[in-house]
Amino acid sequence: MVARLGRWFIGRIEGLAYAAGFFFLVIKETALFIRRKQVGFHVLVMQILFTGFEALAVTGLIAMALGAVIIVQGANLLPQFGQGQLIYTILITVITRELGPLLTAFIITARSGTAIATELGNMVISHEVEAYVSIGINPISYLVVPRFLGVTISLLILNIYFNIFGLVGSYFLTQLIQPIQFLEYFGNLLAQIRLADIASAFIKSLVFGTIISTVATYNGFAVQQASTEIPQKVIRAVGQGFMLCIIANAIITMIYYL
Repeated sequence: MVARLGRWFIGRIEGLAYAAGFFFLVIKETALFIRRKQVGFHVLVMQILFTGFEALAVTGLIAMALGAVIIVQGANLLPQFGQGQLIYTILITVITRELGPLLTAFIITARSGTAIATELGNMVISHEVEAYVSIGINPISYLVVPRFLGVTISLLILNIYFNIFGLVGSYFLTQLIQPIQFLEYFGNLLAQIRLADIASAFIKSLVFGTIISTVATYNGFAVQQASTEIPQKVIRAVGQGFMLCIIANAIITMIYYL
């Protein structure tokens, strides 16, 4: 049992070292990507369209629903305790600083993370990656970096979009249920939001985008020979993406309150 535990531990350390090396290569090639005028730019644009543009509808719907629920519940419950103004603080905390970046990351993980891991896994099985290497194309530079940048940029844009629909769009939705004065709502909202809240959301978007894209591409390349490995790696990519995003969210939030 001790030997088995030792092998498991060594395997974990080797896996972490390999993942760290992979991430270092991605960052290195990303720094060189802008200088190199290569066909990878087309992959970047397509990744932004798929990850960002095609997720606008579901992101906006979730943001409006979340904001509307917070407004309706807060407007009914908080005045009973003489804390009606807290609704604006709750909106900023939940939508801008906490659930906005996290829910956006979950949406992208479920949509784009699975798609990237599946696509790269199929390319490994069909020996397309070997073909790129044989003609002198770096697969990290051509396949990983555009997806890395595309997912990170898209998550940042979608988080801004989530905030607009969550804070602004939800107001118009709640007018059908419980009317609130326009100037009162937006005046109090602007009074509560701080630069630190915006910075926290921005940092979380960058970190979550980095995590999702790295985990998805890493697991896609982890496929070796059989096509049956692809769904296993996809499930692992989703699980690891969710877990790491939640951990990163908790760490950033704790730093925010220090």
